[in-house]
Amino acid sequence: MTTSPPPITEPDPSALVCPSDKVGPCAICQRKTHKYGSGGSPLCQWCMASVQQQWGTNVRFNSTRG
Repeated sequence: MTTSPPPITEPDPSALVCPSDKVGPCAICQRKTHKYGSGGSPLCQWCMASVQQQWGTNVRFNSTRG
């Protein structure tokens, strides 16, 4: 059984435990999430779960840093 995500206006739990300068919008749903710095992700946990369900748990993202 899966639980539905809370409204977009509620931040991802990761955004509540990191410094505010590391918070940014999820690349898919625009929910506030821990996006920048160590441990950051471009997707909130709900969007990442959806992507992993579609593509598998080995889904990762490439860094765009040179």
